[in-house]
Amino acid sequence: MIYRYAATCLFGLESLVGEEIDSLGYKRIETIDGRVIFEGDESAAARCNIGMRYAERLYLIIGCFEALTFDDLFEGVKALPLEDYFTLTDEYPVSGHSIKSKLYSIPDCQRIIKKAASVRLAEKYGVGTLPESGVRKKLEFFILKDNVSIMIDLSGTPLHKRGYRPETVAAPLRETLAAALAKLSRPREDVLLRDPFCGSGTIAIEGAMIMKNIAPGIVRRFSAEKYELFPEKIWKDARSEALSLIKKDCSFEALGSDIDAECVRIASEAAKRAGVSDLVHFRVEDALTIGKEDRRGTVVTNPPYGERLMTEDDVNELYRKMGEHFKGLAPWQFYILTPCESFPRLFGKRADKIRKLYNGMIPCYLYQFFKNDKSKK
Repeated sequence: MIYRYAATCLFGLESLVGEEIDSLGYKRIETIDGRVIFEGDESAAARCNIGMRYAERLYLIIGCFEALTFDDLFEGVKALPLEDYFTLTDEYPVSGHSIKSKLYSIPDCQRIIKKAASVRLAEKYGVGTLPESGVRKKLEFFILKDNVSIMIDLSGTPLHKRGYRPETVAAPLRETLAAALAKLSRPREDVLLRDPFCGSGTIAIEGAMIMKNIAPGIVRRFSAEKYELFPEKIWKDARSEALSLIKKDCSFEALGSDIDAECVRIASEAAKRAGVSDLVHFRVEDALTIGKEDRRGTVVTNPPYGERLMTEDDVNELYRKMGEHFKGLAPWQFYILTPCESFPRLFGKRADKIRKLYNGMIPCYLYQFFKNDKSKK
């Protein structure tokens, strides 16, 4: 049977999520801000949850309809074949979002959808009250321009939580975004990936996982594993497939450093848990003293910014010093993520490409410097 799925992501990562869906062999249907809709069989629930690096959650779409009033919303939900997805005892909490729609009150939408689902399931199972004492299946709604999608959450814990980072540092970078930064820097086995502001080491670790082809969800569990709709076999098969695809002879290398020794300790432990300690190394070092390591390299980093870590004046001074020191690393390439719109001016170099991304809800820019002076001339 073919199902319709939705993979959600941070704004700016839709193309990377789409490429992953293509590589897994599933058919893309639609892409909008923050989500990609696609079709796949039941195995997609396991293979995508385990294998997608850039998505935040995976949903199964039950149905879609237009709703301009709460009556429309109630009747639309009540008309869906919910009994095909929920048993008599399943628990089904409701949450969701509404964007640019007449039905904008989230609490009211939750209440209406919950009531409609209860009426439908009670009628189908011939009971007065549903016990909701069994498996928890989160019912999710998404309303965009009055078009409603009703879905079931298949991930549970967000996909960016891989399981290798139980300890974090101040203002940690989400794993999905770190993976995107590493991917966009075009990692290669003969080029060192260098993060001089490594924090908990996420960029270097995710880069190594990409190069070693370690599926990000291979060691964790997902809520859909408890759903009778998806048999145990598809999860076993998906994990076996993921294990078989891990590269055993990868010569890629990443080096992370931080001025804080505690960050380096946390990063080193995380690399061990992620299975990439053979490719990733960390050390205590000031970012403004790093050297070229006598080899080709690419700096991929998310330097400090914001009130939680530094004042605006301190950040601007850091960016100026980075520009002065990093000149000595030529012809290395640089991929630097920051919300600072004046970063190229402070850094003293015009970016060859700028890509807008979001670190949570913070709009940021990935400034890419990959052309050396000779190529520009």
